[in-house]
Amino acid sequence: MLPADEHQRAKPTLLRRVLSVLIRAAVLVMLLFILDKLLPSISQQTQSFVVSKWQQLSLLQQALPTEDSLPSPLPEQNLTDTWGAARSQGRSHEGIDIFAARGTPIQSTTQGIVRKVGENNLGGRVVVIVGPGGAGHYYAHLEDYADITPNDWVNAGDIIGYVGDSGNAKGTPPHVHYGIYINGSAVNPYPFLQKN
Repeated sequence: MLPADEHQRAKPTLLRRVLSVLIRAAVLVMLLFILDKLLPSISQQTQSFVVSKWQQLSLLQQALPTEDSLPSPLPEQNLTDTWGAARSQGRSHEGIDIFAARGTPIQSTTQGIVRKVGENNLGGRVVVIVGPGGAGHYYAHLEDYADITPNDWVNAGDIIGYVGDSGNAKGTPPHVHYGIYINGSAVNPYPFLQKN
């Protein structure tokens, strides 16, 4: 045990504790400033990540599409309910086909986050957008993509690609295959689309 005078000397004074906290805070602020100046891409990536997660959470809290609530991906074209029609290898059609001239701009039917811009065997060039309620909006057989990349935010009406015949539609009249997936299962998109 320390004698009384040494015990008082060993105990830091209030001034020393405040000074210690201020020095630590100043060092932390300086480190953050240096990181922000020397590595701006890290802060930009962090900001982008936070915004993306916020958008995802916001979308999941919104209501799923309802009957006649979505604009057509090809507004001037006639809509026909081709859901469930027979397809090769015993498959049934899990969407609708909307025919238009090759290169016609395809518009997003919803706001959301671009999940995929790429290719698959059946759909050829495809775009997938996750919209309100977590519904997946699938656009296939594109001729080409618009200037979009995964994790981009799109609004309803934004151009996401152009009508074509890629994938297993090669040689058929140009069209976009449009599908909606709710909880991972395909649902008929026709009732959700506004008819002109």
